[in-house]
Amino acid sequence: MNRRIYVSDITMKLGDRNTQNPLSFRQKIELSKLLDKLGVSVIETGPILNGKQDCLLVKSLASAVKNSTLTIPVDIFNPDSVEQTWNALKLAAHPRLQVSIPVSTVQIEYLCHKKQDAIIELIADLVSRCAALCPEVEFVAEDFGRSEEAFLLKTIRTAVENGATVVSVFDTAGKLFDYECYESTKMIRSVLPDNVRLGVWCSNEMFMADSCAIAAVRAGADEIKTTPYGNTTTSLKRFVKILDTKSDVCKAFCDVKTTELQKMVERIKDVCEADQNKRAAKIVNKRQESSDIQLTIHDDKEAVLKVANQLGYDLEGEDADKVFEAFIQLASKNEIVEAQELDAIIATVAFQAPPTYSLDSYVVNSGNIITATCHLRLRKGDEILESVCMGEGPVAAAFLAIEQLIGKQYELDNFEIQSVTEGREAMGGAVIRLNHEGKVYSGRGLSRDIVGASIMAYLNAVNKIVYEEEEV
Repeated sequence: MNRRIYVSDITMKLGDRNTQNPLSFRQKIELSKLLDKLGVSVIETGPILNGKQDCLLVKSLASAVKNSTLTIPVDIFNPDSVEQTWNALKLAAHPRLQVSIPVSTVQIEYLCHKKQDAIIELIADLVSRCAALCPEVEFVAEDFGRSEEAFLLKTIRTAVENGATVVSVFDTAGKLFDYECYESTKMIRSVLPDNVRLGVWCSNEMFMADSCAIAAVRAGADEIKTTPYGNTTTSLKRFVKILDTKSDVCKAFCDVKTTELQKMVERIKDVCEADQNKRAAKIVNKRQESSDIQLTIHDDKEAVLKVANQLGYDLEGEDADKVFEAFIQLASKNEIVEAQELDAIIATVAFQAPPTYSLDSYVVNSGNIITATCHLRLRKGDEILESVCMGEGPVAAAFLAIEQLIGKQYELDNFEIQSVTEGREAMGGAVIRLNHEGKVYSGRGLSRDIVGASIMAYLNAVNKIVYEEEEV
């Protein structure tokens, strides 16, 4: 009977190590959704290093990933990182905590500044603490290809004894031939309990990552680290293709959807494209191709999502529902909704933080002989908050009312108003940037009333701040 091979994607983890072109917050969310849809078993990202910002990312990934296991490594240099990482990850459908530690003498001394005994103690401490919180814990032995066999096995035994359910080895230097990878994997598999999964991460330093990965599978590996973008490790596309073609020889299969593989890899590459000018050109071309498309109130959700896809968006779940709801609201007022207007709707309601505060209603009074006032009602859960404020203009009065209701005042870093569409009934867009504790939070609002757009933009930015403060 053929064995199931777990395909793990490490694209986001590799992106975090690329300081010149790291993946953005939005790119990671889009990437995770595509990988989850493709059927990848495990999705990995980097550790939480930037506190609230990284915690927000992990929580957003946990919400976006429905089927795949989401893996986050703990920071081995920060003893508090285990609980912090788990608090951000625990709502994931299938969470996994990861402890990744070098096991070669050169990296132990250079990166960790520790002796072998101290590394063993560190592995025992971190793995046991992770196992006390998370049902699935992975230990990664980095640079195992240059490690001493006796010490490597000791680190693996220590990890398993303290609760590791997955043990992975990483040929960091990329110096192993495929037959060497086969022998090493076979040896490690022989000392692991049957209920502990063995993963292999191959470097492509000598352009042999794909060959080594297949050799590892034949030797008993259960999980392979891959990426659909870049050439630093095993190629997701090539590995799945080889495994599918030679499943009888490898006596193994994976759950990645081969019929959608080519299309999805191209979409993933587009998301990860480092050349920003090229990515921008692709988006412009998509928008030009769809510039003549018009939607009406009679179009159903499938038609709206199809146009969204032509614009370059892959909407699913709550994002798709929110966009369609906003489309219906706009279409009920106007006979026609153009692609450009749908694009603006998507930018406003999709990929957002959970709305702690939402707009219920507002009334503004202004003129050249009276002071502007704003009567504002916000909804917070089941509670209605209400305030009336005066300001130098209707927008200023609305902002003061928001600050009074939430009980905080934020520094306005930037405020822009722009026309999103043309004509007398053009939709107006507002972009707000709030400065809080040295970090800038942006929000965007969309409405035919510029005051309403400004209020929604301000609330959008505030919700991101509140989400980090209350959830972290």
